[in-house]
Amino acid sequence: MDNIGLYAIEEDSIHAENIDKQIDADFFIFATKHKSASGTKSLSVHVPGNFGKAELGGKEKTLCIAPASLLKAMFAELNNQGKQLESYEITLETVHHGPYLEKPVMFIEIGSSENEWGIKAAGEIIARTIVSVLQKPVPECKTVIAIGGPHYPREFNKFLLRTEYAIGQMCPEYQLPNLDEGMLKQMIEKNVEKVEFILLEWKGLKGHKEIVKQLIEKANLPFKKLQEF
Repeated sequence: MDNIGLYAIEEDSIHAENIDKQIDADFFIFATKHKSASGTKSLSVHVPGNFGKAELGGKEKTLCIAPASLLKAMFAELNNQGKQLESYEITLETVHHGPYLEKPVMFIEIGSSENEWGIKAAGEIIARTIVSVLQKPVPECKTVIAIGGPHYPREFNKFLLRTEYAIGQMCPEYQLPNLDEGMLKQMIEKNVEKVEFILLEWKGLKGHKEIVKQLIEKANLPFKKLQEF
């Protein structure tokens, strides 16, 4: 791990715009806190970016590059390390905030309120997860992008753990009004790995099924439904 750097920053991580211009690195991992109205105890991983307005950092309608294989490795190890915290939900999240970077980037977070942020055991699990994954080469995985379902995509969590595939970009159902040809193009292109196909949580598309199918046809990339796995 001699080539791994650890940095502390003063500003809120979601506003650390273009930090990749200040620090020379191949990829970035933000280990930070997560806040939600539900206050659910959680350990989560996700890629930054915005399908709509940049209300929490980043750029409007701009995604960052997803390190899908690294994200899969972190999620698997987080599930392994997090077994001792039975009351915590270990989950993927879909993109919803900044910062904007031009290098591959991901977040690994403790949520979702001040009650959890200071819990030593949760912080140790995050630290052990990062160290465990980075101390050995991360195997490159076949990669897909995912569309549909909620912000905390439980069905995609299961898919990631039980299959050989990694998931790069994800668009939840509530962001589908912002999904157009340009955003789908970003979803396909802004991954470290080549995208094999688009994974759909069909029921989770709700009233957007036909529009999504039309967009996928224009993108000329195959799609598969989650229930096929």
